[in-house]
Amino acid sequence: MSDFPRLKTGAAAQYPASKAVSYSTQVFRFLDGSEQRYREHSTASRQWTLRLDLLDEEELARLREFFEANQGRFGAFRFEDPWDGTVYGECSLEEDEMGCEFHGESRGGTSVVVRENRT
Repeated sequence: MSDFPRLKTGAAAQYPASKAVSYSTQVFRFLDGSEQRYREHSTASRQWTLRLDLLDEEELARLREFFEANQGRFGAFRFEDPWDGTVYGECSLEEDEMGCEFHGESRGGTSVVVRENRT
């Protein structure tokens, strides 16, 4: 299993970036108004949105190669949380398409959403 590529600076992401933690809960409502709740998974689901701007051609090409090697959402890889350094061993990309923008020399950018897979 591969690792999500780091930037030339060694950082896992650039700012602004966002992180979301969510739980999946089923709620059954009965005719008398009472409810029964249960979790679909025992742990939280994590998702990171990485806006990567000011990338040079080499960094953007490395991200593109990583995307193609993982075949979009199909592949799995390790991802290091930029906030606390925790490495999550089973993550995937959220999209099957990757758009790239160029704003001049060494000024390329893209946006990537990484999600932790449920095991």
